[in-house]
Amino acid sequence: MPESSYDTIVIGSGPGGYVAAIRAAQLGRKTAVVERDKVGGRCLNYACIPAKAVLRSADLLTEIRESGDYGLNVSSVEVDYAAIQARREKVVHTLTSGVSGLFKKNGIDLIEGDAALTAEGDVRVGEQSVGAGSVILATGSVPRAIPGVQLGGRIIGTEEAWALQELPARLAVVGAGASGAEIASGFARLGSEVILVEALDRLLPSEDADISRLVERGLKRQGIAVHTGTPVADVQAGERTVSFALGEQREEVDYLVICAGRAADVEGLGLTEAAIELERGLVRVDGAMRTSRPGVYAIGDLVHGPALAHKASDEGIIAVEDSAGLQTHPIAYIDIPRATFCTPNVGSFGLTEAQAAEQGYDVVVGKVPYGAVGGGTVYGDRTGLVKVVGESKYGELLGGHIVGARATELIQELVNIRALEGGFPDLARIIHGHPTLSEAVMEAGRAADGWLIHG
Repeated sequence: MPESSYDTIVIGSGPGGYVAAIRAAQLGRKTAVVERDKVGGRCLNYACIPAKAVLRSADLLTEIRESGDYGLNVSSVEVDYAAIQARREKVVHTLTSGVSGLFKKNGIDLIEGDAALTAEGDVRVGEQSVGAGSVILATGSVPRAIPGVQLGGRIIGTEEAWALQELPARLAVVGAGASGAEIASGFARLGSEVILVEALDRLLPSEDADISRLVERGLKRQGIAVHTGTPVADVQAGERTVSFALGEQREEVDYLVICAGRAADVEGLGLTEAAIELERGLVRVDGAMRTSRPGVYAIGDLVHGPALAHKASDEGIIAVEDSAGLQTHPIAYIDIPRATFCTPNVGSFGLTEAQAAEQGYDVVVGKVPYGAVGGGTVYGDRTGLVKVVGESKYGELLGGHIVGARATELIQELVNIRALEGGFPDLARIIHGHPTLSEAVMEAGRAADGWLIHG
C-alpha cells in the first residue's frame, strides 16, 4: 500500500514540471514534485539560464568594445572570467530559489529522489511508494553524442561548456543549431579561438535560409572559423587536449563541445512496467498530453515537438487542466516561437519560405532590413532582417523570421498576430512607435502586402 497519496505527482522540476505543479495547486489539487537533482531541472541549473547569463556578459563586452561608435571612449576592458562564472551561479541561485519559494507558497511538497512508475499506477521513490491520482512525467532530456565519440573528459556537452571554470584558449563546437551557435558566439567574444562545425550545408539548418546566411556572416565577423558540410572524424581525446580530423586538416583544441541534440530522459522511469508506449524514442501522447496509461501524462522533451522550455511549460498546464476535467486544446507546435541568443539574435516561428512552397502555398514574402527604419540606424544595427512568409489568397501569416538585435523579443509580435488570426495585411496597418526596431516588423508586413514605404 502507498505510504502517502496525492492528487497530482509531477516527476521533474524543470520549466515543464514546476509550472505543471503550480497550476495543479492552483486548481486545488494536493500536489507533490519528485526531483532527483536540483529544483529547476536542467534548464535553470545547467542549460538555458546559465547560457543566457554568460551570453549577457559577452553581449555587454561587445557593446563596450563598440562604444567608440557612439562617442564613448573606453580605454580598456578586461574579461574577468571567474567573475562571469560567479554571476552565472548567482543568477541560477536566484531563479531556483524563486521556484522553491513558489512551491512553498502554493503548498507543493518536494520529494527528493529517483522516481519510477509502478505497475499499479503509483510512484516509487526509493523504497517509498506514493499514491497518485494523476502523474505528469517531466524529466526532460539528456545529451546525444555523435557516432564513435563518447562524452567525457575533454569531450563535453553544452551543460559542461557553460560551467567551464577557465576560459579555454581554443574550443571546437560540433553542431551549429541553436545551442552550438550560442556557445560559439559567446566564447569567441569572450576571447576563445572557436571552430564551429556543422555536417549539414548551412548553420542553423532548421531556420530560414536567409536567416542562416546572415548568422554565418555575423559569426565569421566575430573571428569564428565556420565549417559547413564537413563532419568531424577520428576524434582523439588526451588529458589536456582533443584532436580531430576536419576534412583534409587536423585540429587540436582544449575542449570539443558536442551539440548534437538531445534524447528523452526515460531511463529508470518504469515505462515498460507501467505499460507506457514509446514512439521513435519519445513517449506517445495525444493532444491533451495523455499517455497510453490512463492518468499518466508526459510533457516537454519526453514528447514530440520542439525541445523548448516554454513549450514544456504550456504542455504542463494542458496536462494538469485535462486531469482536473477542464477543457483543453492541443498545441499548434509550428507556431511556437523559437529563440537563439547568439549574436546576431534569431527569433522565428512557423514555416520557412522553402517549407511554405513545399506545402503548396502561393507564397508571398516581405523582407525588410533593420537599416530601412530609423531605429536600426539610431540603435546601431542596420544589418538585421525581418522576413514575413505568407500566402497571397487570404493574406495568411505562415511564418516570421528575424535576425538582429532584439530578434528574440520582436518575434513575439508576429506570433501574437498569428494566434489572434490576423494576417500580414493587418500587421501592415498596425501603428508602431517611432523610432523603434519594431517598425521593421510593420514594414515587412507592408512589403508582403505590396506597399513597402521605407525600402
